[in-house]
Parts: sequence; C-alpha cells; structure tokens
Amino acid sequence: MMVQLPTPPAPPVPPSLPDHFVVASGTPLDSPALVMIILAALAAATLVLWPLVRALARRLEGRGAPSAALQAEVDELRARLHELEGNQSRLLDLEERLDFTERILTQKEPARLPDAR
Repeated sequence: MMVQLPTPPAPPVPPSLPDHFVVASGTPLDSPALVMIILAALAAATLVLWPLVRALARRLEGRGAPSAALQAEVDELRARLHELEGNQSRLLDLEERLDFTERILTQKEPARLPDAR
C-alpha cells in the first residue's frame, strides 16, 4: 500500500504595482527605480541630520567645551559684572548722602538765610 502525500499549494503570484507607484507620465515605477529613490532620500536625510545628531551627542556627553574666544569673552563679562557690583554699593552710598543733603537743605533756618527784601 502506498501512501499519497498531498502536494503543497503553489505560492501566490506577486501583484502588480499599485496605482500610487505610477509616474505622472503614466509609466509605472519599476522596483529598481523605487529602490534608488528610497536610497537617495535616505542619503539626503543622513547628510542633513548627521551634524545635528553629532552635536546632540557631544552635548549629552558633556564634551561640548566652549572655544577659547568664547571663554575669553565670558571671563571679560564676569570681570565687568564684578566691577559693576562694586559700583552698586558705592551708588547706594551716594544716594544716601544725597537724601541726607536734601533733608538738611529743606529744613527752615531763618537765622542763617539773609532776608532778600
């Protein structure tokens, strides 16, 4: 007695390209052209995004040290800020002296002021 094994079904036939892969001229895009378009888009995206990704990675690593010119400018600004903070206390002292002088001058002193009549 011989046993008959069922034959496997045949693989389906690949469908034709959908309508959205048709160029405006009416000719369908074949698979090599579609692959080339996808590769070109990936290459363009890589060229645009690569510097941004590297800058983000440097910032996350903490290696993004400022340049020497930028560091010199920051140091100069810090020195100027320190100088201005010192001048601020001096300015407050001058304002206090001015207030005192104004109070003294507004007091009535009839004996010291000559009569202008």
